[in-house]
Amino acid sequence: MKIPTLFKEYIWLIETIHQAGKITFAEINKKWQRREESGGVEFSRTTFNRHRDAILDMFGVIIECDKRDGYRYYIYNKEVLSEDTVANWLFATLSVGNMLDENVGVKDRILLESIPSGGTHLKHIIKAMRESRKIKMTYQKYSAATEKNYIASSYSVKLFKRRWYMLAKIERTAENGTQESSMSVFSLDRIRDVELLDEKFAVEPDFCAKDYFAESFGIMVDTSTKVERIVLRAYGMEKYYLRDLPIHPSQREIAATKEYADYEIRLRPTSDFKAHILSRGEWLQVISPEWLADDIRNWLQAAIGKYKKKKE
Repeated sequence: MKIPTLFKEYIWLIETIHQAGKITFAEINKKWQRREESGGVEFSRTTFNRHRDAILDMFGVIIECDKRDGYRYYIYNKEVLSEDTVANWLFATLSVGNMLDENVGVKDRILLESIPSGGTHLKHIIKAMRESRKIKMTYQKYSAATEKNYIASSYSVKLFKRRWYMLAKIERTAENGTQESSMSVFSLDRIRDVELLDEKFAVEPDFCAKDYFAESFGIMVDTSTKVERIVLRAYGMEKYYLRDLPIHPSQREIAATKEYADYEIRLRPTSDFKAHILSRGEWLQVISPEWLADDIRNWLQAAIGKYKKKKE
């Protein structure tokens, strides 16, 4: 992945200031001149200010100057570098790409996990979102024998477990002839064809994609499943994994011992969440609510049943 020179400079500047905590312009300049890419040329104040503005526009990162502390620069809102935002995802992607560009000598020893692009569908859907145009698509579920056609308004796209999904409002004609609409989630790898229509749509002013999925584990939004306070007990190394990589934004640690750590989360425990708990095997246990623990137990017993040897 080749990163344009300008983007490399943005990434370098953010990382330099973030790693330092606080740093003067003179110190930034010294670090810059030690880079091969600088050619020994100073990092001008004008370039620095242009980069600050571009970094704010592109990544939402605010670089401030503390005049009372020796005119040292710092990241004012460093929390954005750890949030689930497009800007942070873009920064992280470019940062890794930049690192790979600088280490081409060992590129064959750096193994990455592939993420399906969604083909041309992702590009067309994002264009439809940007231009507020409805789409006509042909879609086939894994469980369906035939394809279906939809007229849809694309509200959001989301990457989850290496797959792209689209949240869209779809239209259908009811049996009485009236037009109905509802929100649905579609996997881009199940879309067969997409056509952008000239017909426009408007997203409701109070719609927020992040809020829409806030009570979900992944992409399943089921309002018939109520939000629960769930306590998970993580054993062994799992307690550290959950501490470093929370499984939901609401997660917080409420207890810890040498053997385990308890984490509280609040979400709708849909089947994708239960599947995740099962995937962690003996290392993750549902403490409460009891009905969810019973559900997981039943799923485990059903799985064990499939492995029982048949009697001779």
